[in-house]
Amino acid sequence: MEKSRFTLLKTEGAARRATFETVHGTVQTPAFMNVATCAAIKGGVSAEDLKKLHCQVMLSNTYHLHVRPGDELVRECGGLHKFTTWDGPILTDSGGFQVFSLASLRKITEEGVNFQSHVDGKKIFMGPEESMQIQSNLGSTIAMAFDECVENPAEYKYAKESCARTTRWLKRCKTKMEELNAKEGTVNSKQMLFGINQGCTYADLRVEHMKEIAELDLDGYAIGGLAVGEPAEVMYEIIEAVEPYMPKDKIRYLMGVGTPSNILNGVERGVDLFDCVMPSRNARHGHLFTWSGIININNNKYATDMRPIDENCGCPVCKRYSRAYVRHLLKAQEMLSQRLLVMHNLWFYNTLMEEIRKALDEGRFAEFKVHWDPIVSKRI
Repeated sequence: MEKSRFTLLKTEGAARRATFETVHGTVQTPAFMNVATCAAIKGGVSAEDLKKLHCQVMLSNTYHLHVRPGDELVRECGGLHKFTTWDGPILTDSGGFQVFSLASLRKITEEGVNFQSHVDGKKIFMGPEESMQIQSNLGSTIAMAFDECVENPAEYKYAKESCARTTRWLKRCKTKMEELNAKEGTVNSKQMLFGINQGCTYADLRVEHMKEIAELDLDGYAIGGLAVGEPAEVMYEIIEAVEPYMPKDKIRYLMGVGTPSNILNGVERGVDLFDCVMPSRNARHGHLFTWSGIININNNKYATDMRPIDENCGCPVCKRYSRAYVRHLLKAQEMLSQRLLVMHNLWFYNTLMEEIRKALDEGRFAEFKVHWDPIVSKRI
C-alpha cells in the first residue's frame, strides 16, 4: 500500500499543524473537507468555485454514487477527478453510514449488509470488498474502510461485537485494496485507506478498538460514530480518551463534525481533518456563519440592510452583494440565493481553518480558541 506522507510541523498541547502529501496534492492541516455528496456541492457550486473558496479536499459519497450514476460509469469517464474536473484530493466515504441510516430494511451478516436502494428499492449487497471495488472505480485519493455505524446509545455487548466485526471488515478492506491497487488499469493505483475507530460512547471499547486498528499501519485513522446526537462534551471526552492511542505519525479525521466550535475543540484535542454538511445545508436555509456570530438572513431586519453578510469577510459574495439582496433571493426562492449563501459559508469554514493553521504556526492557538469559540457559536 502506498504510504501517506504525513509531516508534523508543530504541536501546541495536543493540537497539530501538519502537511499531508497525496497523489493529488498536499493538504495543509488542520483542514475542513467540503462535502460534495453526489460529486457536487449542493447549491450550484462547481469545482472551479471550490478553488476560489480555498477548498483543499472534496468529499463524495460512495453509496450515492454507486446508486446513481453508477461507479462503473464514473470509471468509464476516467474516475471522479476527470468526471468532476476537481483536481485536488478527494475522499470517498465507505457507504457504511448511508447503509445504516437510509436503509430501513437491512440485514447485517459477517459477509456484509443486504439492503434496498432508497432510490428505486433495488436489492443491494455491500461488504468490505464491494465498498473497496466501488471506491477503486471512483478513483478517489482516499478510500474509507467499510464499517458498521452503531446507533448511540447502543448496548455495550452489541457495541463490543460490532467493534470486532468492524476490525475483521477492515482487514478485508486492506487486502482488497492492495489487490485492486496492483491491478493494471486501476483508476488510482496510489489510493489510500483510512481505518475507522468505533465503540459508541464507551471509552474502553474505543481505546481497545483503536489499539487493534493502529497495528494495521494504515494511511490514516478516523473517529467515526460520533456527532450523532450525543452531547458535545461526551464527544470531546471520547476524542480525549482515544487520541493517545492514535498513531502520532498518521493523519486523524473526525467524521461528520461539525460546528465551528466543534472544530476548534477537535483541533485542541489533536484532530487534523473534519467534514460536515452543516455549512452548505445551513446556508441553504439562510443560516450564515460570520466573524460576529451566526445570522439568520430570513429575519426582517435584513430586508433593507445594504451591508455585506459579514463586513469582516473577503469572500466573493461579501465583496459584491448586500444582505438585503441575498435575503430577497432566498425569499423569492431564486436558485442564485443557494449558490451565494453556500459560497459564503464554505469560504467562512475554509478561512476559519486558515486562521487556525496560522495561530498554530505562531504558537497562539490556545488564545485564538478562547477568543473565537464563544463568538462564532453565538446566534445574533
